[in-house]
Amino acid sequence: MIELTLAEIAAAVNGRLAPGTGGAGPSTVVAGDSQTDSREVRPGQIFFARRGEETDGHLFAANAVEAGAALVVAERELDEIEGRVPQIVVGETTEALGALATEVVRRVRGRGGLTIVGITGSNGKTTTKNLIASMAEGLGPTVASEKSFNNEVGGPLTMLRVDDGTRTLVAEMGASAEGEIERLTRMAPPHIGVVLSVGLAHAGEFGGIETTFRTKSEMVRGLPGSAVAVLNRDDPRVARMADLTAARVRWFGLHPDAEVRADDVDLGPDGTRFTLHAGGESMPVRFRVLGEHHVMNALAAAAVGLELGLPFAGVVGALEAAALAAPGRMQVLGGRDGITIINDAYNASPDSMSAALRTLAQIRRPDGRSIAVLGAMSELGEYSIEEHRRVGLQAVRLRISELVVVGSEARHLHISAVNEGSWDGESVFFETHDEAQDYLLRTLRPRDTVLVKSSNAAGLQRLGDRLGEAFA
Repeated sequence: MIELTLAEIAAAVNGRLAPGTGGAGPSTVVAGDSQTDSREVRPGQIFFARRGEETDGHLFAANAVEAGAALVVAERELDEIEGRVPQIVVGETTEALGALATEVVRRVRGRGGLTIVGITGSNGKTTTKNLIASMAEGLGPTVASEKSFNNEVGGPLTMLRVDDGTRTLVAEMGASAEGEIERLTRMAPPHIGVVLSVGLAHAGEFGGIETTFRTKSEMVRGLPGSAVAVLNRDDPRVARMADLTAARVRWFGLHPDAEVRADDVDLGPDGTRFTLHAGGESMPVRFRVLGEHHVMNALAAAAVGLELGLPFAGVVGALEAAALAAPGRMQVLGGRDGITIINDAYNASPDSMSAALRTLAQIRRPDGRSIAVLGAMSELGEYSIEEHRRVGLQAVRLRISELVVVGSEARHLHISAVNEGSWDGESVFFETHDEAQDYLLRTLRPRDTVLVKSSNAAGLQRLGDRLGEAFA
């Protein structure tokens, strides 16, 4: 974070500096990053005592001070840390976090030299963010969202890492309700706004696909004419957003009208090969991130890299250097006896589940089986039963050799597959991860290709890791 005095921070968050500040005063300077988890606090950082769904950060403020926090922002004066560290008292801590992020970004951006890239979409945000960040780092100091920090807490925490030397801020901007992306774009107004897709991820929270469309379009609605909207030409809902923005539109996709596009796509177990076209240049790309659907993320990242000023060859080099989208995202494990484990259980939506199943069907070895270990897709609301049934039917139509369905919330997926009498494959169901693991360790054969896929809440990522270890 940039250097700010306690008085400046208090003004930014509309708070007051409490008495008994341990020798600090309004002119005392703080420049550390911010945390909302006391276990993550490092010396010199700011601790925001946030009330969450599970616990209350105020209960852990003393722990944060023990870890070296230079400032605590809280909703009440905390006697247990009085005199040990400055405290700023605010009305609501999460709002204060966002307010401080807004002020820091405003100051850095006002001094010139900072480019902000905002990314949203129903799928692919983290993969695309990682790719863009790797490209931006070739141009200068870059701050990017850690993990999947993309909400009202993670977004500001990322923004507050910006300082006067930062050249590019790459921020995921997710949402579970209308207005959340708009709030994030107000904190860090993008110079480049990226929309990857509009799908059924979080449809239960949004209340339907059109609400999802409106929410994702918040990324580009407020962009000025000087900004760039990077839009997926292949997604008809994203394509509609071109009419909603004043920004210059740059299209990416497989569509022939896309300015940054790919053709000659060839999927294999070690990644995807394609030819990249942009600005009159073309070059083959060996993209080691598994899955045809990740080609779209690569194209979005390429479009942003070119907008940032990276040369075409540099964009290709960055794509070829990427070896993994992120842990738990199409992560290739195993290898013993030719058994391949693809751990893609960090998250799941109907679109990403469909794409992962297609990948499994395409890369299975001719002399081995394709096995899909599937858990529940979360946050689908009224669409949940229908979408789980659809995935089961798709697995049958792709002629996946065997389904291993885990967890009661995914049972409709199993039932849907079993009811397809023309299928020569098999579906088995287990309530627990341990039961599924025991079954797989007994029944996997040499040359099998195994996909492990679920939403993070279903917890199959650890199962995928254990299978990878077992067949390493």
